[in-house]
Amino acid sequence: MSGTGRADDGAPRPERTEERDYGGGSEAWKERGVALRVFIYIFATHLFAGFVWILFYVGEHAEK
Repeated sequence: MSGTGRADDGAPRPERTEERDYGGGSEAWKERGVALRVFIYIFATHLFAGFVWILFYVGEHAEK
């Protein structure tokens, strides 16, 4: 019975949709949280590296 939306035992199957459920416990919500943390960590790391680079630049050009 392909394409009828019913399993072999006759019980209805839920239709598959491509919409993501962003409820608190869903996998999509967890994936979104991980992606956000990765973005924040990369941004913060680059910000810190830029600060250290500025310190070296200012130290190199300071009058001695």
